[in-house]
Amino acid sequence: MMDVVRTVLQEANIKYLSCGAGVLHVDGAALFEALQLLRDHPQTDFTQMMDLCGVDYPSRRPRFDVVYQLLSLRFNTRLTVVVSVEEEIAVPSITKLYPCAAWFERECYDMFGLVFEGHEDLRRILTDYDFEGFPLRRDFPLSGFTQVRYDDLTRQVIKEPVSLDQDYRAFEAQSPWRGVAAVQKRGAS
Repeated sequence: MMDVVRTVLQEANIKYLSCGAGVLHVDGAALFEALQLLRDHPQTDFTQMMDLCGVDYPSRRPRFDVVYQLLSLRFNTRLTVVVSVEEEIAVPSITKLYPCAAWFERECYDMFGLVFEGHEDLRRILTDYDFEGFPLRRDFPLSGFTQVRYDDLTRQVIKEPVSLDQDYRAFEAQSPWRGVAAVQKRGAS
């Protein structure tokens, strides 16, 4: 199938970066045309987009990958399409090709901060609207910046800076299983 994908893209003069082992690396400028061709061409027929996700590589330039998982039911084949993008560069939205991509693009925006150009409703979907930062970026702190709790006295939800209480981390040098040997000796007799 990868030979067919290569041939179809070359015939349409769509430049791709690499193609092999079920993975197609496409330049962001050619993404929409490549996906439209892969969907509409009778030899590929990738009519379903199963997933779209972001991947963060902080030490690499470009830093982010947007990964599309396509499925051709007719040929029982899957194809992974990867677009590498910098933080400030917008990725073309594919909601006109695959309407199901709308939710996936919103999730990718919410978690990674990647902007999809041409998306009609690009807003947060999993976090609060006033949430600051993007939780799936590798440079986001594991504990976050704020915590939300319910205050019984004021009877409202309060947002406050994260405070990590470590009172419950009193470790003893002795094993919690120290009494097991005595129980085993009693059971043996």
